[in-house]
Amino acid sequence: METAVLGGQIVWRPTPEYVERSRLHRFLRAHGLRDYDALYEKSVTDLEWFWDAALREMAIEWYRPYTRVLDAGRGIQWARWFVGGRTNLVHNCVDKYRRGPNAGRVAIRWEGEDGTQRVLTYGELYAEVCRAAGVLRRLGVRRGDRVAVFMPMIPEVAIATLACSKIGAIYIPVFSGFGVEAVATRVRDCQAKVIITADGFYRRGAHVEMKRTADEAASACPSVERLLVVRRSGRPVPWTAGRDVWWHEAVEDQPGDMPTEQMDPEDPFMIIYTSGTTGRPKGTVHVHGGFPIKGAQDLAFHFDVQRDDVMFWFTDMGWMMGPWEVMGVLTLGAAFLMYEGVPDYPHPGRLWELIDRHRVTILGIAPTAVRGLMRYGEEPLRQASLRSLRVLGSTGEPWNPEPYLWYFHHVGGGRCPIINYSGGTEISGGIVCGTVLHPCKPCSFAGPCLGIAADIYDVVGKPVRGEVGELVITRPWPGMTRGFWGDPQRYLDAYWGRWKDVWVHGDWAATDADGFWYILGRSDDTIKVAGKRVGPAEVESALTGHPAVSESAAIGVPHDVKGEVVICFVVLHPDHEPTDELREALRDQVVRKLGKPLRPEGVKFVSDLPKTRNAKVMRRVIRAVYLGKDPGDVSSLENPQAVEEIAKAR
Repeated sequence: METAVLGGQIVWRPTPEYVERSRLHRFLRAHGLRDYDALYEKSVTDLEWFWDAALREMAIEWYRPYTRVLDAGRGIQWARWFVGGRTNLVHNCVDKYRRGPNAGRVAIRWEGEDGTQRVLTYGELYAEVCRAAGVLRRLGVRRGDRVAVFMPMIPEVAIATLACSKIGAIYIPVFSGFGVEAVATRVRDCQAKVIITADGFYRRGAHVEMKRTADEAASACPSVERLLVVRRSGRPVPWTAGRDVWWHEAVEDQPGDMPTEQMDPEDPFMIIYTSGTTGRPKGTVHVHGGFPIKGAQDLAFHFDVQRDDVMFWFTDMGWMMGPWEVMGVLTLGAAFLMYEGVPDYPHPGRLWELIDRHRVTILGIAPTAVRGLMRYGEEPLRQASLRSLRVLGSTGEPWNPEPYLWYFHHVGGGRCPIINYSGGTEISGGIVCGTVLHPCKPCSFAGPCLGIAADIYDVVGKPVRGEVGELVITRPWPGMTRGFWGDPQRYLDAYWGRWKDVWVHGDWAATDADGFWYILGRSDDTIKVAGKRVGPAEVESALTGHPAVSESAAIGVPHDVKGEVVICFVVLHPDHEPTDELREALRDQVVRKLGKPLRPEGVKFVSDLPKTRNAKVMRRVIRAVYLGKDPGDVSSLENPQAVEEIAKAR
């Protein structure tokens, strides 16, 4: 496979200031390790040492200490961690900071699309979590019960998730933009007892009637007994007496202090659903001693989150990155920003204003969102200083060089590293990542995350370097999902069925001559033209290198002679018009970058590409719709109207 995004020049190197400040550098010195490579090797060959040392570095506390770090007696697929210990993620996120000088430090900053702001200190957050937990108990929620959290990005969504964990319940994050059937499918699958929702919220100035969606979903789910409703918009909503409860009324008489339930590290705290190409969404199960620890470790060592940081990851609590940010940042005693709206409303500079106003130090955003913001040019950026930024993050899908460099130069001012991050919901964070101790090349990763024994396998299951292969993991880690809710065999088939005791993640990966790693897209997105394989990111990088192209998506469609041919969907910058001449120019651009055999069969101009709320382009949906097939689960789409345009382009 040709790899147009591989290689390139290093654009950032760690300065002495970054090195000396980093907690990773301090960790290396504390353990007498000569360099990062030595630490990584030890982290995947001596798992018990590494995770025990990482927990101590993060000051993780236990009600009862564990007697053994890892028990893989049931096989790598069902590894158990921190055996014999008693814990609760809420203790390490909130409880241990509730008194003394830590109580007055900021935990959550929030801004609504309408400009409303709130700030919660750790002490205030503790009291709010206790009150919400008391309400849940009064509503009949007990240890092990499931609670669906279908809410906008407001402080109560973080409070609600922590309140569930505090009493030992299992919470289900549900994307705030879902329709009725998408919500109902998830609630029915886990048999949730309560739905926590809001009366509504604002998006691009419009009111979204969230409560009405929750009502219709609840009516299709016999397990739902109560709806707990947060007042956000203040608009009238349908009300079912005896079932519906106002949050603000229910918390009034609840105490701001209550004990936290002590849990086994292997007790579930969250079922988070991922969409599939076929069948119902997969409910990935995560435990108290897994997801929060993996997330916090990635944030500590890879993103260098420290107590004086303010992180803002542009996401929704319905996606993995929402809970990951909340639990990881709070575990480390730092602060995070939540924002209700979109990055370019009511004007293109809204995101940059947020960063300045809340003094954000670590910003995370998807490559597709960056491509969208590039359309507005550099003028909105000139209205902001962005001097508070120290680290840039990204995840969601592969980069193209042009938007990567725009992000680096114009948002980070050429002084901030881009910590590229790729993994998944089932991983609890990253498989590959960067650090502030490593140089940055466009689109690349420094390598596997600490504690993740990642490799790249060829078609026969042998490790390869310098060529494209399957991204795999060969040893367990605390954050691995404990299977799919109610369907353990589906979990085994999905990740462990190809090679014995090897997790196959479904991503193409490669390394360059300097040892940098690259993710080249989903392996099931691969296009094969006359025996030549190409990842869609390769074609898209070629297209976005043209000055007329804002963003693009490439798919392979069947062909009688070549097996497959490439079809491209292109969104143009506002100052360019679709013409036959431009179409040919873009086809020629791909030929120059990737070779004549990969010349696109067709280039279709569209106004938008189907994306999830966290800005991931849904290529499988594009391909299915273009071929007139069932696209599978499309409930996570942010912009379903884009699907209609794809269908018309056939």
